[in-house]
Amino acid sequence: MDPEYYQSHNMCWGTLGTVRPFPNFHPDQDVLEIQAALESKDAVTLVKILTNRSNAQRQAIADTFEEMTQKDLAVGVKKALSGDVETLLLELLMTPLQYQAYRLQQAMVGLGTDENTLLEILCTQSGEKLGEIRATYKQLFKKDLEDELKGETSGDFTKLLLALLNKEAVASGVQRDIESLSASLNGKKAETGPWIDILTSRDSKHLNKVLDGLELQSGHVVDQVLEKRFTGDFQQGLKVLVQCIQNPDGYLARRLVNTKTPVLQGIMVSHAEEDLLSIRAAYLRLTGTSLYTALQKQYKGNHLAALLAICRSED
Repeated sequence: MDPEYYQSHNMCWGTLGTVRPFPNFHPDQDVLEIQAALESKDAVTLVKILTNRSNAQRQAIADTFEEMTQKDLAVGVKKALSGDVETLLLELLMTPLQYQAYRLQQAMVGLGTDENTLLEILCTQSGEKLGEIRATYKQLFKKDLEDELKGETSGDFTKLLLALLNKEAVASGVQRDIESLSASLNGKKAETGPWIDILTSRDSKHLNKVLDGLELQSGHVVDQVLEKRFTGDFQQGLKVLVQCIQNPDGYLARRLVNTKTPVLQGIMVSHAEEDLLSIRAAYLRLTGTSLYTALQKQYKGNHLAALLAICRSED
């Protein structure tokens, strides 16, 4: 790791991110190094620079690169590199909103739908952020995200996804919500409406009290209740949503275990400047192995170097 990473007098050590603004940042100097690295297909230099800059700094590099060369940096990376390291660096060059829109699009493109990635993004992002992601999706793909979700899913699962996409905080009493959820389970077939309405329109502090109260009243953990009374994609959607309410870091850590590369990169890139330190800690508690060590067992070469740079350090 570049020792300069630690030498800034104004770094944001209060954040839970692993990637922070690089000190003494000079985009024109970075561009000159990148330009030479692209010409010689020097992946080591490209990885070193692009994984040691914040997203805002990478955007400045991309803009400066275009000003100095009249070329697009992403196009240059595509020509110079290939495989997983190329994909990862291209993802790092997207803005956070572009990247989340891209992940949603990838989850729905082609045969089959990646419901788990849809749930991950919709359950872990705020309503305000999802509004921005939806606008970016429209800008990038010329399609409305809500319409795309309707076309790719069905039934109560669609209703849940749309409620998450359009989530807005609604005030309510804890006991009232407990009673509503409890009553929804009393019939021969459980009612889905109260679960969608309540779990997508209250803040997490309120919902944790509601879920605790429901467990106390029913004598079962919520996960068991959902397993018993709901089925299919809707059941899975509620289970993910409950996990994100109760322990979002733990949920994301579980997503990282024995997962495919796109999922792992999606989480690491998305959370690198926000809360990857917390996810790392949850991963260690869950598996007994640090994420830094686990990456070394699964990946190699320049791709591994890039992932380790994002992960940052051993726990």
